[in-house]
Amino acid sequence: MKTFILIPLAGILMLACEPAQKKDTVILKYPNTKKTDSVDTYFGTKVPDPFRWLEDDRSPETENWVQLQNETTFNYLDKIPYRRELKKRLEQLWNFEKLGSPFKEGDYIYFFKNDGLQNQSVLYRKKGDEGQVEVFLDPNTFSEDATTSLAGINFSKDGSIAAYSISEGGSDWRKVIVINAEDKSIVEDTLVDIKFSGVSWKGNEGFFYSSYDKPKGSELSAKTDQHKLYYHKLGTPQKSDEVVFGGILSEKHRYVGGYVTEDNRYLIISAAVSTSGNKLFIKDLTQPESQLRTILDSTDSDSHIIDNVGSKLFILTNRNAPNKKVVTVEADNPTPENWKDLIPETQNVLSVGTGGGYFFAEYMVDAISKVYQYDDQGTMIREIALPGLGSAGGFGGKKKATDLYFTFTNYNSPETIYKLDIKTGNYTVYWKPEIDFNPEDYVSTQVFYPSRDGTKIPMMITHKKGLRLNSQNPTILYGYGGFNISLTPTFSVINAVWMEQGGIYAVPNLRGGGEYGKQWHDAGIKTRKQNVFDDFIAAAEYLIAEKYTSSDYLAIKGGSNGGLLVGATMTQRPDLMKVALPAVGVLDMLRYHTFTAGAGWAYDYGTAEDNLEMFNYLKGYSPLHNVRKGVAYPATLITTGDHDDRVVPAHSFKFAAELQDKQTGDNPTLIRIEVNAGHGAGTPISKTIEQNVDIFGFTLFNMGFRELPNKGVLKDFKD
Repeated sequence: MKTFILIPLAGILMLACEPAQKKDTVILKYPNTKKTDSVDTYFGTKVPDPFRWLEDDRSPETENWVQLQNETTFNYLDKIPYRRELKKRLEQLWNFEKLGSPFKEGDYIYFFKNDGLQNQSVLYRKKGDEGQVEVFLDPNTFSEDATTSLAGINFSKDGSIAAYSISEGGSDWRKVIVINAEDKSIVEDTLVDIKFSGVSWKGNEGFFYSSYDKPKGSELSAKTDQHKLYYHKLGTPQKSDEVVFGGILSEKHRYVGGYVTEDNRYLIISAAVSTSGNKLFIKDLTQPESQLRTILDSTDSDSHIIDNVGSKLFILTNRNAPNKKVVTVEADNPTPENWKDLIPETQNVLSVGTGGGYFFAEYMVDAISKVYQYDDQGTMIREIALPGLGSAGGFGGKKKATDLYFTFTNYNSPETIYKLDIKTGNYTVYWKPEIDFNPEDYVSTQVFYPSRDGTKIPMMITHKKGLRLNSQNPTILYGYGGFNISLTPTFSVINAVWMEQGGIYAVPNLRGGGEYGKQWHDAGIKTRKQNVFDDFIAAAEYLIAEKYTSSDYLAIKGGSNGGLLVGATMTQRPDLMKVALPAVGVLDMLRYHTFTAGAGWAYDYGTAEDNLEMFNYLKGYSPLHNVRKGVAYPATLITTGDHDDRVVPAHSFKFAAELQDKQTGDNPTLIRIEVNAGHGAGTPISKTIEQNVDIFGFTLFNMGFRELPNKGVLKDFKD
């Protein structure tokens, strides 16, 4: 049994930045984690996996291990003196009304609202602009502990029927409940075992959805790789639902989705074998005997139909256009040789919303939004002058809409909703949050720094105005760097609390993301994945060189693919940071593809079974396989959920066991396992607050703070 030292906290009075003193110590004992002789062989190389037994999420042994680890972790966290103060401040700051953009279905206007600290946002509605507001769905009533969340809702074409999906315990497996929208009565039996799916109605008759066959063994970890598109006719049992696509070997794909165009004319089907690239098909629903017509028969591009006017299709694609463009084509002859550019590719990455018969082209310019309005002939009508530098979202509505709603935010400004007049381009504030936070006290600066190979990487650095560059500022460096996902400026209550305490929040736009299009994404995949880690390491070195912080006051943080980023960085450069915070991370790169839908991530990662080169490359950076005895790793708090069926918790379990077995020195290596929780979506607000209080408390405490750096913001608290 390994032991580490924990400093007792009661009665200790120290200067904020003074290091902890090792006296009157309490012994931190990690639970024993047994080792087995499990070994895998890849291309003649034997790779031990002594903690393989932790992959069995249903075994009593694993359950007991989880309980013992949590006891150890919370025993440590409970001794941090200011967790209670942090929780009060986070609750205080979080306790403001939050509103979602309204949307119209049938005769009603719907909108989500959270009064402040409600665990789940409530869906309200009113009849017309002046109608009485009423609760339509309250997810807080779905379960006693608020861990059952509303995962989505879709209305029939006339808005008279709604199908909403729920997630239990954060699982990606959903149930779909169909109700009469007028009186909210349930109209048929609940549909079950639906995963990675939306719901798209065909008139009022029924809807399309996607799912996998229920796996044998654990539904939380067993592999799922054949997605099927079904049609459910209202009033019939789910077992009689028709398989529309994906039921035969030639149609086998890991991700299949189908949706009906707004005019109810076409069914569009997308099929993919990984998270990048898709095939595209179309079916004319006005002709019952019509066959599926192929638009794209390869997965070399990301292409999606965003609108149609009669038989004219509008497609957003990165085919021969890494930054994306919009093309048009006729539905009866839709293959790429017939495509015509409508909105050509530019040097900036494009995404598109539709509403009122127009296209709203949002470009990312160094991760900052710019929006332009186009008509269906490709004529640019105007630039929508945004309120400032930051991230715009929304810009979507029905074709008959005369106005639509968009949101705007950045790292130090809470999200505000604006109402846009589509014809004039003028907009007004529809809703602005009233929050106990003054954005004028904070500043965000974008810098560009060189990575190891000289590539310039942008980074946003946000903090209080008047910050002293003295190398002693507690700093969180957050990253992701994968799956074509872009990190754009967004306000977070959690980060606001961190910055109130004098903290710096820094976010680099790493390769592997989507900020600069497909080429930027592809520069951080497979055997180029090390570029992502190098970019992150260079960000840390920049912050240290410019005296924003130092290794003693630097924490690195990321979740999912970002958890891999943290795991790889801390094992490659354990000297660079004081604290590591990998959340729900992909940490076993040799076996990730054997769990749930993990094989669909192969476009970004490759797999250990591809070839010898790919195996060696993955093994060379896989966090689990690069923990070494005799190394002092940073203070580490791993976080995961026991019901995470996207990145299974075994990744985190095994990584924690390796760290606890091999760690040298006094830095704690702990794992916090949220019970009855998944990958993050739908997590109750109360749990989100508790998780982040523990993360901040752990981080500051291990940076040497024995009281909060800025207690002044807590002066109004009363017990």
